[in-house]
Amino acid sequence: MRKTISTLLAVALAAGAAFSAHGAAAQDYPAQPITIIVPFSAGGPTDTVTRLVAQAMSEDLGQQIVVQNVGGAGGTLGAAQAATAAADGYTLLLHHIGMSTAPALYQSLPYDPQTDFAPIGLVTEVPMTIVARRDFEPETLEDLLAHIRENGENITYANAGVGAASQLCGMLLMDALDTRMTEVPYQGTGPAMTDLLGGQIDMMCDQTTNTTTQIQAGEIKAYAVTTPERIDALPDVPTAAEGGLENFELAIWHGLYAPVGTDPAIVERLSASLQTALATETVAQSFADLGTAPVPADQATPDALAEKLATQTELWAEVVAAAGVTPQ
Repeated sequence: MRKTISTLLAVALAAGAAFSAHGAAAQDYPAQPITIIVPFSAGGPTDTVTRLVAQAMSEDLGQQIVVQNVGGAGGTLGAAQAATAAADGYTLLLHHIGMSTAPALYQSLPYDPQTDFAPIGLVTEVPMTIVARRDFEPETLEDLLAHIRENGENITYANAGVGAASQLCGMLLMDALDTRMTEVPYQGTGPAMTDLLGGQIDMMCDQTTNTTTQIQAGEIKAYAVTTPERIDALPDVPTAAEGGLENFELAIWHGLYAPVGTDPAIVERLSASLQTALATETVAQSFADLGTAPVPADQATPDALAEKLATQTELWAEVVAAAGVTPQ
C-alpha cells in the first residue's frame, strides 16, 4: 500500500513539475525568434501577405519573425514541414485556401489539415484577377473567353501547382468554358509572374496581392476580378460577371497555424498578436493598396479559422468531385 501511494505521489509530482515547466514556457513566450513557413516561393501573394503581417506581429511580440519559403507541390511541402515541427510556438505556417483543397486533390497527403495543426486565426480574403501578358490578343473578358474556346490547348496558363489558388481559379475557369488550356506549373506565382511579364506565358489567374502593382503599371493585361463588385485598387477592371462570366466569384482566404500540441496559452498569445497586427494602420493601408483588407478581429481567432477550414474542406471536396478531377 505504501509503495502504491509513493508511486502515485511520484507520478503526481512529476506531472506537476511538467505542468509548471510548460506554464513557465508559455509565460515567457516568445523568448527567441519565430519562423513562419510560407509554402510558396518568395515574391508571391501569400509571401507578400505573410511579410506584412510578420513585421507587425514582430513589433507586438518583441521578437524577430523570420519568413521561410518552402515551395513546391501546391503548398503541401511547406505545410508538411510545419506539421512536423516542434509544437513550441516557434514554427508557424501561413497558408491559404489550399489547406482546404489539398485533401481532395492529393491521394496521400502527409498531414491532416484539421488534426495536425492548431489554428491561430484568419488573416485576409484576397480577390483573384484574370490576367495575361501585355500583348495578348484579346482586349476584353468577352474576347478572352471566345479566344480560349477557340484556341484551347494552344494557350499557356501558369499556376503554382495542384491545390494552389492559381490552379483552383484556372480549374474553375476551364470548367466554366468546358475547354482545356496547357497548364504550366511553377514553384509559386512569383516566378510565374516574372515569365508573364517577359511574355513566356500567355495568362494566369492570381491574387490581387501579386498582380495589382503590375496591372496599375500597365505591365500586364487585366480582364476581370473575381468579386461581386469592382475593387478600389483596380477601379477600371470589371468583375467577371460584367464580362459575361456568371457565378465566378472566388476569394482566397489565408490563415495562420501552429503545429498541433502547441500550448493553448501560446496560441492565444499569437492570436492576440495577429489581431493587433491586423488592426495597425500600416497593415490595413498596405492590404488596401494590394486590393484586399484584414479580416475583422473576431475572425482572427482559432475558432473562426477552425470553422472556416472545416466548411471549406467540405465545399471543395464537392467541387473537385463534381469537376471530375483525379487526385494526384
